[in-house]
Amino acid sequence: MADFFHNALAFIVAIGILVAFHEFGHFWVARRLGVKVLRYSVGFGPVLLRRRGADGCEYALSAIPLGGYVKMLDEREGEVPAAEQHRAFNRQSPYKRFAIVAAGPLANFLLAILLFWGMYVIGQPGLKTLVAAPKPGSVAAAAGIAEGEQILSVNGKNTPTWASLRTAVLEQAVSREPMVLRLRSESGERTLTLPMQQVRMEPEYLFDDLGLSPKPPRIEPVIADVLSGGVAAQAGFMAGDRLLRYDGIAIDNWQDWALWVRAHPGAVVKIDYQRAGVTRQAEVLLATETENGKPIGRFGAKVNVVAGEAEAVDRLAPLSAIPAAIDQTWRMAALTLRMFGHMFTGEVSFKNISGPLQTAEAAGFAASIGFTTFLSLLGLISVSIGVINLLPVPVLDGGHLLFNLVEIVKGSPVSERVMAAGQRVGLSLIVLLMGLAFYNDLSRYFG
Repeated sequence: MADFFHNALAFIVAIGILVAFHEFGHFWVARRLGVKVLRYSVGFGPVLLRRRGADGCEYALSAIPLGGYVKMLDEREGEVPAAEQHRAFNRQSPYKRFAIVAAGPLANFLLAILLFWGMYVIGQPGLKTLVAAPKPGSVAAAAGIAEGEQILSVNGKNTPTWASLRTAVLEQAVSREPMVLRLRSESGERTLTLPMQQVRMEPEYLFDDLGLSPKPPRIEPVIADVLSGGVAAQAGFMAGDRLLRYDGIAIDNWQDWALWVRAHPGAVVKIDYQRAGVTRQAEVLLATETENGKPIGRFGAKVNVVAGEAEAVDRLAPLSAIPAAIDQTWRMAALTLRMFGHMFTGEVSFKNISGPLQTAEAAGFAASIGFTTFLSLLGLISVSIGVINLLPVPVLDGGHLLFNLVEIVKGSPVSERVMAAGQRVGLSLIVLLMGLAFYNDLSRYFG
């Protein structure tokens, strides 16, 4: 339950920031171009909080945190006094209307640049791009990549952490162009080219096909905390105890011990451990829990996950971070569009479309990891909102921009019949997309 509320709060904060910035783009440009704004709302539905400005604009916070809107004076939505008709949105030139509509998505791209800039300046921690032993039969194994080698760059783009490596690899998979890796090992640096034609670009399978995975850092088997009421607490284990052996088998690192415990629910095991230089022994009955319908073992203790020499920080100086943030925003926008294209060709599954449930889970997870990870996620979502809103679908900003462009070219507005038909088609597509996103969310949780 605590995770639910944490995820929900992170989701509301994330969506609130992104929506407020998007709608502020519309609001700010409309006001600068002389259009009267009646309401600036973050959220839909019943109004929870409202304040009326000196200019008569109502600023509102509404109950459903899945969007927002800017309501402008418009003769198509009600009678407008003659004295204020010059301030109505529909009375503006198509160029002004184009600028007002485009300001929302552009605000999202600007926000993404600011968020990525903050991420780079503060520094995003992660694991160095040290690779585990490639799976036999994979592309990496065939190319001769060895365990422990570090991937320094992909096609000239530096990859200090696995987060940056994943983005670079996905870009190459989508383009189907060969991937040029610069690698470093104890014997020096070298360059390898990996073919990408036979690699699935599905994010779920991409790295499996390539055979690239992080080399896990060694975690010392030293208890940092015991869970109240758990097996370890009942057996008398304390923070600072170092596990030495279980049933005579040496415990070299925490990962191996944790994997053995998971695979042996309900097992009785003798554990040798060290406390303040003195070796002791305890016999414990491992607890049994159910995970995804399968029983797993639990010991009931935590360790400090310190990667040590395997850690890296993706950090830049403030001035250097400006072009890097712009480049990251551009790359994410291009990648989003290309992924959409590959979905329609069947090369990428529509299962990759996420709804509010998975977005909330991702927001909560990112917030729990750290501030810069949360900034990075906000930047990615902001880019996605900008790209999606620019798609030429009626009811989205991109659809309105398309109607304005047609009006500019033909010299007269699009007929109400055509616009109404487009709105119906656009609304149907949006409902279909939202239904698919919710279906994917529910499938992940219950499937």
